[in-house]
This record gives sequence, structure tokens and C-alpha cells, in this order.
Amino acid sequence: MTPPALATAPAAGPGPRFGTKIAVIVREDLAVWQKLNVTAFLASGIAHSSDDIMGRHRYEDASGNDYLALFREPVLCFTADSGALSRTHARALSRAVPTAVYTTEMFRTGNDDDNRASVRAVAAGDLDLVGLAVYGPRNTIDKITKGLKLHG
Repeated sequence: MTPPALATAPAAGPGPRFGTKIAVIVREDLAVWQKLNVTAFLASGIAHSSDDIMGRHRYEDASGNDYLALFREPVLCFTADSGALSRTHARALSRAVPTAVYTTEMFRTGNDDDNRASVRAVAAGDLDLVGLAVYGPRNTIDKITKGLKLHG
């Protein structure tokens, strides 16, 4: 059950419509902890894709506590089966948008060097993907994610 504070929509109207979009796609058959882990790693990759992807300022609460800046725009989270994930990956590569990947092999490694080596060892079409994230022009990302269902 969703806590009441999270179940309500924001009080303000819709924010600015950005010309870009962030999408994270995770394989639907993963355990919940894996989906969350993969999403976090993929978002960290997308955070480095552009100088203007992050909000301009850090956050501060009324008590004066300082918090890190967040993405300046919403992140859409999708699920897909293995085949749809592979098709989405191919679409992203063909459109040359910034893309982050997470593979099954990365669950078995314990550090960034081994993660990168496990991806480097496999051709793009043979990657055993469990997730990917893309960032780019709104229309392009819509084409890349066409047919996917929002995670729910």
C-alpha cells in the first residue's frame, strides 16, 4: 500500500515541458531489490550524460540543511521482457543517444573495473541486458521506448 503522503499528486500544475527526456527500462522478471539497484546505477550513468541534466541548484530545507541537486526533469521508468529490452537497446544505439547499460554479469562483480570489463567482453547484440537508461530529445526517446509499459 502506498503511504498517503506519496499517493497524492503534486499541488502545483504541470512544470515546464522539457525538450529532452530521461527513461530507465528494467527487465520485468528481476527481483524488486534488483530492479531498484539497476535503476539507481543506470540513473547515475545518465547523470553524467550532459552538463545541463542536473538541476541548477542544490536543495536546502527550512532548517538550513543542504542536499544534493537532482535531475531537472522527471525520469520515466519502464519494464520490458528480454526481447523488448534488446529491441530498445538497438533503437537507442541506432539513434546515438546517451545510453547506460546494466547486464546480468554485473550482478556477479563487485567493482566498476570488473563491471566495465564484463560489458567490454561482449558484442552489443549479445549483451544479456537487465536494464538500460537513455537520455535525449523527447521525440527520439519516445520512439526508442515505443511499446514499452510504464513500471507500475
